[in-house]
Amino acid sequence: MLPLRYMKRYALQLLALVFLSSMAPAQQAPNRTCRVLFLNRPADAPITMHLFDGKASREVDLPGMNLSMVYDLPPGTLSLALLPSPLGDPEQLPPGAPSATVSKTASDIYLLVMTDPANKVAPVRLQVVDVVAANLRRGQTLWFNLTELTIGGQLGSERLVVKPASRALMNAPRSDGGDYPVSMAYRMEGKEHTYPICETRWIHDPRARNLGFITAKDGKRTPRVLVFPDFRAD
Repeated sequence: MLPLRYMKRYALQLLALVFLSSMAPAQQAPNRTCRVLFLNRPADAPITMHLFDGKASREVDLPGMNLSMVYDLPPGTLSLALLPSPLGDPEQLPPGAPSATVSKTASDIYLLVMTDPANKVAPVRLQVVDVVAANLRRGQTLWFNLTELTIGGQLGSERLVVKPASRALMNAPRSDGGDYPVSMAYRMEGKEHTYPICETRWIHDPRARNLGFITAKDGKRTPRVLVFPDFRAD
């Protein structure tokens, strides 16, 4: 058996270790971010709305030609909703409010907002794009074809084919930064002939993730192509 003086010394050391461990900062949950895009936003649509995450709401921008600023979201599974005004009581969420679910494993997401005049709470509908689930990395482009046309083309070193109403992940069109040639065309269902969309040059930033959209233009057969880069200094 150890002498009493040694037992006291070990007891003091143990108490010091317990005290120091209690003072250590709690492990922080990884940041979860959201950027908003109102795709094909009508001219009379609101430019801001209130994003409700299940506990609180905040005002967010609804840009149509670029991604919004970065917003932080709480951890866990979320049901996001867009509302025309702040929600004070979480239990009073209006039935039928435009909403979308974020899984607990999602980290960075994009919240796509599209017009929906049939929704009486707010005339929009929502879609969540989970960056992790989509395996979207820096330099790549996640393409969304929102038309009934088959889209194809050569973008730098990459060949692109996106079937109607589907999406495709495209690798970086070049290994470094700079411009690259773009040639895109479309084909209608049941037709063999292809029609040009564009023949131009774009700029590639290997530090950015990109969202690309092919959408229909009112009254025109040729679709519209939009690409939104997401570059973050960190």
